[in-house]
Amino acid sequence: MMDVGALLKAFIYLISSSLLYPVLFLLAALTLLIIVYAGSFFAEWLERVRLKPCPPQELPLMLRTGQPLAGVSHRVNQYVGELRQIVRHDSVGEAAVENLLQNTTLKLWKSMDRLRILVRVAPSLGLIGTLIPMGTGLAALGQGDMTRLTTDLVIAFTTTVVGLAIGTVSFFFYTIRRRWIEEDIKNMELAAEIAGSDNEGVDHAVFSKTSN
Repeated sequence: MMDVGALLKAFIYLISSSLLYPVLFLLAALTLLIIVYAGSFFAEWLERVRLKPCPPQELPLMLRTGQPLAGVSHRVNQYVGELRQIVRHDSVGEAAVENLLQNTTLKLWKSMDRLRILVRVAPSLGLIGTLIPMGTGLAALGQGDMTRLTTDLVIAFTTTVVGLAIGTVSFFFYTIRRRWIEEDIKNMELAAEIAGSDNEGVDHAVFSKTSN
């Protein structure tokens, strides 16, 4: 009679042991990914360090001009340029401005998904990469194979370190970049409100001329 328990144990062991190399590959890929992302992060950090301080009471007037500003990020300047084109050429006005703001905001928050995934996934992969070699290492210990045990323990501890390091760095990048995005969205909302009020002023002027 077939031993179902032994069959299930063998099947689960096969699945577990076959996951080791994919986990190692993913950790190596995530390490390269976080290194590449670090370059873009520090580039944006340098950009924001060089921004000229802008008093809050002067920002609305500066945004109303529609010219590139040295006190806001390139995202806000790009958004202001697109906003001016919509206000200048689009007859729907407020609806188009609101749609542009929502689409831009959605893209900014979507750009954070990669970091959010890394914060969660990297430590989990490190834990998986720890437990799999520990199982084979204990089996090697039962057979007296100390060389195999040492190798498995090295793999187990290094995967833990790599996973936690990626998760920690990703969380740091996520926290800082989230603050930057919130600041950009605040400036974009201000620019959209200014554009909407300016557009309403134009409409009122046209209505007044028509009534006269």
